[in-house]
Amino acid sequence: MLRVHLKKTVDDSYNIDIGSGIVASLPSLIQKKFSPTFCVIITDSSVKKLYGKKILSLFSKIFPQTILIDFPAGEHSKSRETKSMLEDKIFNNHIGKDCLLIALGGGVVGDVTGFVAATLFRGVPFFQIPTTLLAQVDSSSGGKTAVDHPSGKNLIGAYHQPKHLCIDTDFLATLTQEEYVNGIAEIIKQALIQDKKFFLFLEREMEHLVQQNKEILHKTIVWNCKLKANIIEKDEREAGPRKILNFGHTIGHALETLSDYELRHGYAVAIGMAAESRIAYRFGWLSSENIKRIDTLLLRAQLPVRIPKNISIEKIIAKTFRDKKNRAGKVKYSLIDSIGHCKFNVEADEHIVRECLLELQ
Repeated sequence: MLRVHLKKTVDDSYNIDIGSGIVASLPSLIQKKFSPTFCVIITDSSVKKLYGKKILSLFSKIFPQTILIDFPAGEHSKSRETKSMLEDKIFNNHIGKDCLLIALGGGVVGDVTGFVAATLFRGVPFFQIPTTLLAQVDSSSGGKTAVDHPSGKNLIGAYHQPKHLCIDTDFLATLTQEEYVNGIAEIIKQALIQDKKFFLFLEREMEHLVQQNKEILHKTIVWNCKLKANIIEKDEREAGPRKILNFGHTIGHALETLSDYELRHGYAVAIGMAAESRIAYRFGWLSSENIKRIDTLLLRAQLPVRIPKNISIEKIIAKTFRDKKNRAGKVKYSLIDSIGHCKFNVEADEHIVRECLLELQ
């Protein structure tokens, strides 16, 4: 027998730029590093109204063959149908593999664009320009791309790292307060799973963060992105340590799906963290004082900790069995065992989960 060994040598490293007004320099950066023939800006209907003409004009000055494609805003557009529509429009414009896709928008835009980029011509480069706080601190980095399925969130997707991430904080000025604090949930999660000092910082500065104090906001985003980058560098494809990023998400994703996505992602994750912290308390890992601190910080961030009355506890439990992290039919939780540290692949008895959910109803 002859065996040929193929060594993987792919380097998917990329830079994350963070600042005010930095999107203006992005086309020049792209020209120096990539020189694509075609640029395809993908966005949603809401972001198109706010920034579509500006960003299209910005890119068209350097890349004449730039088009903008949009789809209806909202989680319902994170679908196989949207992905097919985008691909059809790209092919109808006679765009080839020498293209660059640009995700301009929140998490839905980034996830769908990344998934298109992962499969179009068996893979093309894409850039992320996240316009929401949630996307800037969470979904835009890490290379997770996906669409939803009626059975649950993010069940169909691929790992495909962006070539560059441009976090321009000026985009946050047009967010509603509800959408802005939606992103703070993922910031709190990052602190809880990885860095107690970051959690203490958030306890001190939460009011300033909620009020969008520029200095505190910038420091928070930078700190958050460095923490997440540290995890992704160690475990790009979620074989182990990266699973801690799912704290609050097993219950959170179930709540999102059952609400038909009326409940925002960050709001659902906030409730998920409150519930999953209580599961950790039942294991003897967290004190009642820590539960109180977590609840208090979430409430100060204007996030919920109670389960909506119209969502059944039994349906939440049933939905957790469709979570993508599960193995061999077992629900796998990521649970903090102290503030700043998290365990993954934790199995929790169904009756414990039910008790914790009932406590928050």
